[in-house]
Amino acid sequence: MHIRLAHADEREALEDLQRRASLALDDYRAQLEAHPDAVHLPAVQIALGAVLVAEDDGGVAGFVVVLDAEDRAEIDGLFVEPARWHQGIGSALVKEAVHIARDRGLSLMTVVASPTARLFYEKCGFVAEGEERTRFGPAIRMSR
Repeated sequence: MHIRLAHADEREALEDLQRRASLALDDYRAQLEAHPDAVHLPAVQIALGAVLVAEDDGGVAGFVVVLDAEDRAEIDGLFVEPARWHQGIGSALVKEAVHIARDRGLSLMTVVASPTARLFYEKCGFVAEGEERTRFGPAIRMSR
């Protein structure tokens, strides 16, 4: 597996991956089904180099969006093909996101995670800071 920047022509395929991964979790499934517009990967994020893709011989396995926000970096989305969960792909993407943030001189990495993802992010070194309301309900604000 290797991690690279996303290509502009992959946007729709990455949104499809995001949709599959999001609907595989119970947390927000009903809301996402009612609001399919919520699955959106802005082309500008790809153009700015904010989207990292994990791929291997089987194709694209997942992606992460890393946005600069003042003096910190924020994971704006992390999605892995559901059939590929628990294979280290998400962890590898988070590790690369942290590396890139540090290369940009940003010391703090934050994420707003679904309650289901809390344990995953804790294993990646994140600490819960509090709750946050999202469009679809409660989430956990975490930092590293």
